[in-house]
Amino acid sequence: QLEFITPFQLYFNPDLIFRKFQIWRLITNFLFFGPLGFSFFFNMIFLYRYCRMLEEGSFRGRTADFVFMFLFGGFLMTLFGLFASLFFLGQAFTIMLVYVWSRRNPYIRMNFFGLLNFQAPFLPWVLMGFSLLLGNSIIIDLLGIAVGHIYYFLEDVFPNQPGGKKLLLTPGFLKMVFDTPEEDPNYNPLPEDHPENQHRDQDQNQQQHPQ
Repeated sequence: QLEFITPFQLYFNPDLIFRKFQIWRLITNFLFFGPLGFSFFFNMIFLYRYCRMLEEGSFRGRTADFVFMFLFGGFLMTLFGLFASLFFLGQAFTIMLVYVWSRRNPYIRMNFFGLLNFQAPFLPWVLMGFSLLLGNSIIIDLLGIAVGHIYYFLEDVFPNQPGGKKLLLTPGFLKMVFDTPEEDPNYNPLPEDHPENQHRDQDQNQQQHPQ
C-alpha cells in the first residue's frame, strides 16, 4: 500500500521462480489481496475469523497438524498454479480454511449479511456466489473449495472408511518445532524438584526472612 514494492514483484510466475530463482514468489503470492477496498477487508475478516476458529477448535493442541494443513494446501494450489494463469492465491487459501471449518461444523446455522440463512457447509458456495456478484472470477474460489475438500476427505473421511487409513501424516520435524513435547511417564525428577520439597523450602525461607 505504501508502494515500497509492487504487485509485479509478488505475483506467481513459474518462469521467474525456476529460471530467475525468485523463490519468494512461492510465498508472497499468498499474501497479497489487492488494493485497500471492500474485497481486501472481506478477505482479511474471513481469513482471521476462520483461521482462529480452526486453531482454537479442531486443531487445539495440534499446532504442527495446523501448519501441515497450510503447507499441504499451499503445495496443491501451487501445483495448480503451474498449469493455470493464476497470479495470486491468497483468496483460494482463505476459501480452503472456510471449507474445512464448515465441513467440521455441519450443524451451525449461518447468516450472511442478514439476507440468507443456511447450514455451515453451504458457506463456501455462498461466498463463491457473492464473489461472482462482485464480478470476480470464481476459478480462485473453486480452487480453494477443491483443495479444502481434498484435505477434508483425506484427513476426516477416508481414514474412517472400511479399509481406509490416515494418509496425511504430519512430519516429525514439524511436531518437534511446534508441539509441546509429551512428558516421559518414566521420568523421575530430582528430590529438590518435587513440589512438596519446593513448598517446604519456601516455608523455610519465609521463616528465616519474615516480612
